[in-house]
Amino acid sequence: MPRDLPVGNGNLLINHDHNGFLRCIYYPYVGQENHALDHTSHFGLRVNNEFFWLDHEQVEKNLHYVQDSLIAELVFHHERIGLTVTIHDGVDHHDNVFIRKIMISNHSSSPMHVQLFFHLDMNLYGSEMANTVLYHPGLQSLLFYKGHRYVSVSCQKHGQSGSSPDGYACGQKGIHGLEGTWRDAEDGTLQANPIAQGSVDGVMQLNLDIPSGEQRIGHFWVCFAQSLPELEQLESIVRKTEPQVMLDRTQIYWTRWLSRDKHDLSLLPKDLADAYKISLLVVRSNMDNRGAIIAANDSSMLKNAEDTYSYMWPRDGALIAFALDRAGYHDSTQQFFAFCKKAITPDGYLMHKYNPDGSVGASWLPWVDQHGAPQLPIQEDEVALVVYSLWNHHELADTLDESFDDYENFIRPAAEFMIQFRDKNGLPNPSYDLWEERYGIFAFTVATVFAALQAAAKFATYHGEPSRAQQYEEAAKTMRQSVSKYFYDVNKGHFVRALYLSSQSTDTFYIQDNAADASLYALFDFSLFDAQDPRMVQTMTYLRESLWVHTDIGGMARYEGDQYYREFGDDKNIPGNPWFICTLWYAQWLLQCAKSPNDLKEAEELIRWAVSHALPSGIMAEQIHPLTGEPLSVSPLTWSHATLVKVIQDYLTASQRMSSI
Repeated sequence: MPRDLPVGNGNLLINHDHNGFLRCIYYPYVGQENHALDHTSHFGLRVNNEFFWLDHEQVEKNLHYVQDSLIAELVFHHERIGLTVTIHDGVDHHDNVFIRKIMISNHSSSPMHVQLFFHLDMNLYGSEMANTVLYHPGLQSLLFYKGHRYVSVSCQKHGQSGSSPDGYACGQKGIHGLEGTWRDAEDGTLQANPIAQGSVDGVMQLNLDIPSGEQRIGHFWVCFAQSLPELEQLESIVRKTEPQVMLDRTQIYWTRWLSRDKHDLSLLPKDLADAYKISLLVVRSNMDNRGAIIAANDSSMLKNAEDTYSYMWPRDGALIAFALDRAGYHDSTQQFFAFCKKAITPDGYLMHKYNPDGSVGASWLPWVDQHGAPQLPIQEDEVALVVYSLWNHHELADTLDESFDDYENFIRPAAEFMIQFRDKNGLPNPSYDLWEERYGIFAFTVATVFAALQAAAKFATYHGEPSRAQQYEEAAKTMRQSVSKYFYDVNKGHFVRALYLSSQSTDTFYIQDNAADASLYALFDFSLFDAQDPRMVQTMTYLRESLWVHTDIGGMARYEGDQYYREFGDDKNIPGNPWFICTLWYAQWLLQCAKSPNDLKEAEELIRWAVSHALPSGIMAEQIHPLTGEPLSVSPLTWSHATLVKVIQDYLTASQRMSSI
């Protein structure tokens, strides 16, 4: 089940599921400590003695964002009963408070007595054990706590700051045959059990009386803190400020944040401009305020792999930062580069992935090869892309005069590592590919290392070290020559995705891997070769022919025979599931090659393919089912949204270039 409509502020992130229920709650780091543990926090109504949860089959729903903001708008309509429930969910941009505004419209000919039930299933520190929930009489709130995590749930009628809840319940769930207090709500009478311990949940009740043809409003809010005094202070702030004011100020904040983008979005069709802005907001929601850019915060992965994508991959983060810097959000990306500077090893490389707090993340990359010999458990493209993106950051932010510390403590050790980590032909030594499945020398890796060495040379020149700059430039030049010699298959007429070392001779030689792989786009995107180089044209044509999914869904697969999340048998028309990033990479190539306005049409069609296969809210997964178009793997994938941002930026650049012809 995909996660939808993330709302957050860099400390607190909350995701919805496709029914609008809360499913992921991260605090105090984005992506670390999921206090929901993928359990469902329900929301239900009892209307004139008829109860229903918002996922009832008779309820029509429409889930999207309020225009230009990180405020989720969830609209539910029950035709038979005659009411519409409009929910605005947001996380305050300044304080760690989730606010839910409920607007109930009565379309029937009779008055309605509506009981609202906000259920919260909390598993603090990501564990069902040793939690406590109680009713706090001073706050008139439900209070969950464990260790240094405190969470309160409160409510009030609109405009009635002193109003108290109309009911509450504390209880256990998942043990002794108990499903949870949400079941207690279904008869309309909460038992007011004042405290429960262990595996717990709670429900808060608010009643609204709504005359025929009118609307009434209520607010719920959830505060997050690391001590009881801090929580009490937050509760005081919400009640003094008013939850509606906090929602309003948060909407204004995000609208102004979007307005900082450097591109003229009025030149785009409205649907593409809206998709661009949603993608920027989704990317920002998955960025922790301490610098980690998280790949995806979709806890539904726990059911499949007992782990998630809630890590900072330096590769993903660098490419996302690249797009954000081009948009003008240098303050956000600066924290990412500071994170990487702290993480780099003394030997000049980055590990596979990191937790949001900076510790090394779980990994499946071995530290020894198949013969037991030591090997680095890395993907070299990760450190290379950070170097490449860091130059882009300082150049666009006009902060090169402030970059010496980055140069001394990240660029130089990383460049020295890349210089040393080469074979006799000047190619990178083997490491893992960007898909984390193979060990060898990959075209994607080589292209990123080439770009990184060129970036390092620019840094060295700027900081007055011409001999280092020349060393880096020479290494990049040799690398390009070796790619032309060893990565191009003259017989096949295209570049190959990888070289593997063979030890069958005393002289090491390469075995080419000819499989079509969308990551070959990197050869032009990182300027190893020109996009219009005949060899590059042949390669991209080969990828389009080999990787296009020939179903009604369409799109480009990662590579031939991709088995990841494959839900169908062997079919020559389906090389793998369609991926958003891979389809958009091909659009990038078309844009770089465009010579006339007419040449932009196919690229625009691919951008629209990505937009049209997102969820109705605009959220893009990692990949989709080739027959149904349903999201597969994680949703949203931050990389998907950042790639859409970058490609639309390229589209604008190409359009402006065409207009001057």
